[in-house]
Amino acid sequence: MIMGSGGWGTAMAVSAAQAGHRVSVWSPFPDEIKTLQKTRENPLLPGIRIPETVAFTGDVSRAGDAGLCIIAVPSFAVGSAAALISDHISKNCVVVSISKGFDKERCERLSEIIRRMLPENKVVALTGPSHAEEVARKVPTVLVSASESEEAAVVVREALATQHLRIYSCGDIIGAELGGAVKNVIALSTGIADGMGMGDNTKAALMTRGLREIRALGLAMGAQRDTFGGLSGMGDLVVTCTSMHSRNRRAGMLIGQGRPVEDAIAEVGTVEGYHAAEIVRRLAQRYDVDMPICRCCYEICYEGRNPRETTYDLMTRPAGHEEKAWGD
Repeated sequence: MIMGSGGWGTAMAVSAAQAGHRVSVWSPFPDEIKTLQKTRENPLLPGIRIPETVAFTGDVSRAGDAGLCIIAVPSFAVGSAAALISDHISKNCVVVSISKGFDKERCERLSEIIRRMLPENKVVALTGPSHAEEVARKVPTVLVSASESEEAAVVVREALATQHLRIYSCGDIIGAELGGAVKNVIALSTGIADGMGMGDNTKAALMTRGLREIRALGLAMGAQRDTFGGLSGMGDLVVTCTSMHSRNRRAGMLIGQGRPVEDAIAEVGTVEGYHAAEIVRRLAQRYDVDMPICRCCYEICYEGRNPRETTYDLMTRPAGHEEKAWGD
């Protein structure tokens, strides 16, 4: 069962069907269900034929038959999706989060939200460098299946792997989720730099120092250092900061070109980095972690600061030793 019929949910449905599974995709929109059933194509993934073994439904009770339930809705809707299936899924069903972000009210990671709603189920975060468009087109992709339960991480790894989708298991769900969520803020920042006409040097610096900020926050929250050099850290950061598939980068470019933040978000659609910037700001304050790139992104998005002013702030910070700079 896949909760969510957007691009990522549909791409995972196509991939799971390729792995030999019969898949049900849930959507709350009856007209969307009818269109997907008829055309066998999601407009967000043009040219991708959805296999006949993928069914579309508005009936959440069908989650009761699922061995895996994948939550593929935007981060703000993860709690609602988990609540919808809470009376239907078996306690033996492994719940997989493939969204990237935080709960706005509690600053929780998405797996924490799911665990609150479904306390008897094992929860896995499936994350890493993965554009839905490329997964659906069978472009070789490598992900991480992260969970506190090694058994559950392995179940997901083995169930969803294909010759086009390779999955590694991981025990550090904190680091894996933080890498996937906070990199959106860095990608928004690199997009802003691109929109301002800055070069590869600037982007490399933002990505490298941005990864260090992500790691510093992760270590303060109990993650493992090595996770951030892997697929859910560096890998996801690279792909989101450099690809035009990335809505975070595209929105950032518009902002860097002078578009009002609200207009850029409205044009691009769901921009997780915008929402994450505010939550990361609160987490950095809570854990006393210095995150200057993320802070500048927050100031641009929420306080109306000029990107050139924040660039000056970053470039004129007190000099220091690279290994000791910025608190980790």
